[in-house]
Amino acid sequence: MFSQLSDRLEGTFKKLRGLGKISEKNVTDALREVRMALLEADVEFAVAKKFIAGVKDKALGDEVLKSVTPGQQIVKIFHDELVTVLGGDPSPINLNPPARVMMIGLNGAGKTTTAGKLAKLLLKQGRRPVLYALDLYRPAAIEQLRTIAGQVGVPVFCPEPGETDVLAAAKRALAWGKEQDATVHIFDTAGRQEIDEPLVEELKKLHALIEPGETLLVADSATGQQAVSVAEHFDGAVGITGLVLTKLDGDARGGAALSMRQVTGKPIKFGGVGEKLENFEVFDPERMANRILGMGDVVGLVEKAAEAAGAMDEEGMLKMAERLKKNQFDLQDFLDQLKMIQKLGPLEGLLGMIPGMSKKMKDMPLDTSKLKYTEAIILSMTPRERARPELIKGSRRQRIARGSGCSVMQVNQLLKQFAQMRKMMKNKSGMAKMMKEMGGMPGMGGGLPGLGGGLGGLGKLLGK
Repeated sequence: MFSQLSDRLEGTFKKLRGLGKISEKNVTDALREVRMALLEADVEFAVAKKFIAGVKDKALGDEVLKSVTPGQQIVKIFHDELVTVLGGDPSPINLNPPARVMMIGLNGAGKTTTAGKLAKLLLKQGRRPVLYALDLYRPAAIEQLRTIAGQVGVPVFCPEPGETDVLAAAKRALAWGKEQDATVHIFDTAGRQEIDEPLVEELKKLHALIEPGETLLVADSATGQQAVSVAEHFDGAVGITGLVLTKLDGDARGGAALSMRQVTGKPIKFGGVGEKLENFEVFDPERMANRILGMGDVVGLVEKAAEAAGAMDEEGMLKMAERLKKNQFDLQDFLDQLKMIQKLGPLEGLLGMIPGMSKKMKDMPLDTSKLKYTEAIILSMTPRERARPELIKGSRRQRIARGSGCSVMQVNQLLKQFAQMRKMMKNKSGMAKMMKEMGGMPGMGGGLPGLGGGLGGLGKLLGK
């Protein structure tokens, strides 16, 4: 996400950092490049103009121009202004009783999936959510939400087959909801391909009936400035309280995220960062600003890793830590770590949270298809071979290649790369080098045994 904008900004800031002194001309030239980068990222023109003006006023102050590190000071100003544009502090969802959340938006934005993702997130927080299927127009929408509710493990209200009156369905839904032992009620509603009067009128009536504490507009981040127009229309109709941006992991520009908060004045509350139901997170402006500027999001990464590691029993984690300490990390351990890492979300997004890794990913694109081959190769080995890879010679390599559906060359490549990784992990300087390559992640090696090695090895393994 934001890779296009991040690449442009990185070049501009590199020039500024290289200057011993900064003049008004240097600042003006740099901000001209930044303005073009913002517009190319599909940021709304008025938002880009206001943003640049705010940065310029602060960047031309005496404390910056006369600073020992003026380039760094301007990057700091840019970062702080970016946080402000994105909304400042995270905006918590309003779950005051009766805690009703209404999802609205255009067709294709991902409302139904987002409703399920929100339910899963709230369930993990110890709340008791229920879902309501009130999209009576899109074919299979009700069945889709029923399936998602089953996957999440929450109750769902579904209208009678053939129901066409959404208000009548909503009244029955509210009566049903009173019988549930629920603390949060999430309503999925119908969308349209375009904003039209029938949709607006229906939403107004439905909104008045449900009386939600939160009205969340679900918008596809890749739609750019069109998303801003959609937000204005829906806000004028029912008064949205917050935004949810979907497909943040797949949008290289990110203009919608920067524009919608400023234009609507409504906070971005959540972001969808992948297709799986767990790929959903609270939107944090400061962490997002860090990602845009290539600073990564170590806090977010540690949180994700800790959550995934929670699935491991304490005894297993201690055992892994001990094996790592004794240089006994083998292919089975590596496979376990790869499976754990995959639970953290899309790999590109995960590595993008590591400071400095975005540029490495650009210089060395990842081939995520290699991951399934890696798993297949390791699973085709015997337990003894995974524990002692040095035993795998000619005939064994041929057998493993046949069993995994890969070539002998691919087996050789994996064994060679694993040997290099294990050699690096045998000494502290090697581990330090690996962690440095990853941008530095304090505590990851000890607090979450093997994860540092897994990520470092994974980056090397998947590099084209």
